Amino acid sequence: MKDLIKGYDDLPWIIKLIFALPGLDFLWGIYRLVKGIDKRDNVLILAGIVWIATGWAILWIVDLFTVLMYKKVTVLA
Repeated sequence: MKDLIKGYDDLPWIIKLIFALPGLDFLWGIYRLVKGIDKRDNVLILAGIVWIATGWAILWIVDLFTVLMYKKVTVLA
């Protein structure tokens, strides 16, 4: 799991930006879910599940904004 988290963290920001677009934003949900499982953080696990389920509708805007502003997605923890 640590390899997957490191792989997502090491992506170029343009790829992170593409992953934040509607339709691909579930990838950031998977990232949050895996990171939550790795850290044993229930809030992050719940955020990952919510992001996977509803990220395509509105939450992709949050990811797009944070990637543009900070060159990374928010993880909440």
